[in-house]
Amino acid sequence: MKQTSLSLPMLLGIFLLATSARAAERPNILWITSEDNGISWVSSYGGTNARTPNIDQLAAEGFLYQYCFDNAAVCAPTRSCWITGMYGISNGTQPMRSRNEIPHDRISYYPDMLRKAGYHTSNPGKTDYNIGGRDDYDAWDVGKGAGTIYGWKKRQPNQPFFAVVNIGDSHESRAHGDNENTKNDPASMKLFSYHPDLPEIRKTYAKYADAVERMDEKVGKCLAELEKDGLADSTIVIYNSDHGGVLARSKRFCYSSGIHCPLVVRVPEKFKHLYPANRPGEVIERLVSFVDMPKTWLSLAGAEIPDTFQGTVFLGKGIEREPAYHFAFRERADERLDCVRVIRDKRYAYHKNYMPYAPAGQHLAYLWKAEATPAWEQHHREGKTDEITGRFFEPRVSEEFYDNEKDFDNVYNLIEARKHQERIAKLKNALRQRQLELYDSGLLPEQMRVRRAKENGLTIYDMVRDEKLYPLATYLDAADLALARDKTNLATFVGHLTHDDEGLRWWGIVGLHLLDQDSAPATSALKVALTDDAHEIRMMAAWTLVKLGQSDLAIACLDDLLFGTCDNEDMLHNVLEWMGEPGLPLVKKYIENDGNRQGRYGIGILGRIAELNGW
Repeated sequence: MKQTSLSLPMLLGIFLLATSARAAERPNILWITSEDNGISWVSSYGGTNARTPNIDQLAAEGFLYQYCFDNAAVCAPTRSCWITGMYGISNGTQPMRSRNEIPHDRISYYPDMLRKAGYHTSNPGKTDYNIGGRDDYDAWDVGKGAGTIYGWKKRQPNQPFFAVVNIGDSHESRAHGDNENTKNDPASMKLFSYHPDLPEIRKTYAKYADAVERMDEKVGKCLAELEKDGLADSTIVIYNSDHGGVLARSKRFCYSSGIHCPLVVRVPEKFKHLYPANRPGEVIERLVSFVDMPKTWLSLAGAEIPDTFQGTVFLGKGIEREPAYHFAFRERADERLDCVRVIRDKRYAYHKNYMPYAPAGQHLAYLWKAEATPAWEQHHREGKTDEITGRFFEPRVSEEFYDNEKDFDNVYNLIEARKHQERIAKLKNALRQRQLELYDSGLLPEQMRVRRAKENGLTIYDMVRDEKLYPLATYLDAADLALARDKTNLATFVGHLTHDDEGLRWWGIVGLHLLDQDSAPATSALKVALTDDAHEIRMMAAWTLVKLGQSDLAIACLDDLLFGTCDNEDMLHNVLEWMGEPGLPLVKKYIENDGNRQGRYGIGILGRIAELNGW
């Protein structure tokens, strides 16, 4: 049989055709994100306050995920998680707008890998990745200044694309300001049970419902533009919010209203082999965490997935086993400190509060710009709230446990319920294991960990992976002792105060503080702690002594920190506010000496104290 030899040009042509055919088989991906709206604001999830027909239609044509959760409850730490495929606590990017650096030579952004796989990538809108050492738009083919929010229009002909379209119309800021003349009727709003039924709260709900409906219109316009460009049949469309929100006690908090988010995925029929169920319109009950998303997008695109990615592929040919739990965290948001860890399944959630002495409802300038929040606070100050509506403004317990099926609002803490103790123990163990696996960097105060990393010439990412510099298991044990508030541990706490490791000294002082009056036998050790090298420990020792009625040396210590050099001014201002009346003379002195009243988003913590006292 005569054989035909192929010339080099012919072979090259066949190769290019084959490559082109494979590229054509790869899906385009459009990721539509909206800001600040949890599932309660989307009608296809049963929300009644706003109507979202475009998202609802997308769900009818695609798949609605019933159990999708954010890991961070607020924008910048969430977007850090998205861009790196890593939990913020694992690389030190969990405090809001901290922009701590990570080792960029070892941690890739997911669009890096998409570009490497031949995809055109675009994100002309919000980035807010909270990471130093690299410009946020560096990873994208099309970023800021694109001239269009629809970045796919900038790609080469027939090039597969990954496009992010971020819609800000539902952002928290849209609930600020005048609440009159809303399209939605305030009287028809369904309130979360933790909100008192006040006119200002109903009006803020209605104003935000208007904003959500404008966001939904933009979703519809984006989908129409995709259709107009003839790309709907070749594009996987994903819609989700970036976290919950926005009325107080949702955004920034790891309760269900802060982290349970809508997720809808539409897969064209030509890619039906990627369907997560038999047919469009079905509800998917798989547990999905935000950290899973970048890994899943890379899998759908056939791109390389870096070893650093910590999520689980939840869609497509590369789908992985469903995880048993979702893990969430919260630390500093703007000027307010906090430290919370949550592990949950589809129904039950265990919360650990590492700073329970701080109330959830601390005044936060940006949050107070919505009329509902100061109205709620004033209602509480007037003694008109009850056990459910007033709890937000009170110091917290160390642990919380909720049945989210029966109590989505998370107002009934079942941590002491006998029938749940086995389940709680299992979740607590799972939380600890997850913290160890992820090298949870939050067991030291924020500035203490920043100083330690800097002193050793390391990023926080690398510092927490060195057990000599960051003995996490030891810190977890010490924190558990402190949070237990058991006076039989007093001698252990006093012993911690003399340890070489300031991390153990920190948990020693927290343990004594949480013992309240039972820490009195440690008065001498507390006075010594007023001179500790770590200023965070000095502050907590001073506050503890004030609670014990030993104010003179304590106030002198705080005075020295406030008017001298302080390694952690944010924490100092928080402590002075948490302390209440005994700290007022110091704050007044600060204000009278022309101390700064302003913070990043409005009045600062000490300025707020001055405002409340008429200074």
